[in-house]
Amino acid sequence: MNQRTFKLLTKKQAETNKVYGINPDKRPLKDLINNGIVIINKPQGPTSHQVSDYVKKILNISKAGHSGTLDPNVTGVLPVALAKSTKILEYFFRFKKEYIALMYVHKDFDRKELEKIIEKFKGKIKQIPPLKSAVKRVERTREIYYLDILETEGRNVLLRVGCEAGTYIRTLCHGIGKELKTGAHMSQLIRTKSGPFTDKDWHSLYDLKDALEFSKENESEIRKIIIPVEKAIDFIPKIYVLDSAVDPLCHGSELYSGGISKLDSDIKEKDDVAILTLKGELVAVGKSLFSSEDLMNQLSGTSVKTNKVFMEQGTYPKYEKES
Repeated sequence: MNQRTFKLLTKKQAETNKVYGINPDKRPLKDLINNGIVIINKPQGPTSHQVSDYVKKILNISKAGHSGTLDPNVTGVLPVALAKSTKILEYFFRFKKEYIALMYVHKDFDRKELEKIIEKFKGKIKQIPPLKSAVKRVERTREIYYLDILETEGRNVLLRVGCEAGTYIRTLCHGIGKELKTGAHMSQLIRTKSGPFTDKDWHSLYDLKDALEFSKENESEIRKIIIPVEKAIDFIPKIYVLDSAVDPLCHGSELYSGGISKLDSDIKEKDDVAILTLKGELVAVGKSLFSSEDLMNQLSGTSVKTNKVFMEQGTYPKYEKES
């Protein structure tokens, strides 16, 4: 799985006014809850939607949404966006995933033969969603970034799978068993990664409830569980803007060249980009009209077509329009 890396480029040196906005890590708890993400270790039994609903009720917020359905019997990493942060879910669904799967092979098999067959399922594969799925059952292409045998015991095979979002591991196990000419099925599944989040980041619903109760005396535990929405956009290249550009963006304006202070390298034309203040606050997400090199050289005109606005109007004052 290739992870893009970025280097921060400075187009226009600038400072931010301390009077307006706030570093995301220092938000008051109420604002953090309304602009945050929690990584839940989904238990076996409830649906992903039910888990999101439990989070909403625990935190007493208007809405919460998850970033990719896990079957009721599947456990593991389930990012849940809170309140205003649910707007980021559109981008969450593109997260690359990792799973630990227990596959049961229906007949005795030779491990070396299995290892050869496993190689055939790496890279781009064709899949038809299983009968019990929420999507239309048509053939689709998905990519397997890595597929490793961790352990075998009898007919049980423990697999680690890194894959594109929307890959069905149950279907993958069935396909391996068919190729092995023994038959096989998935007997257990845990999601261990979703985008930048791993099993090291997850917390139980009980952890969330207890931390919220304890926050009346000490906020340290709840702040370990609820993270700013900005932590969830590591996979999106970023553009940092001058204070004067923030308010127009909050009103739905496009981002103009004159408002850019810094930007990530390796931005490509038509990339989704996160637009942030110089304090690191997420203002909006949009579509870059140019590459990083062209953005650095652009003297005027529109640079990014905004799509989703996250920051409330009035957070930063109105300035004279940047051009």
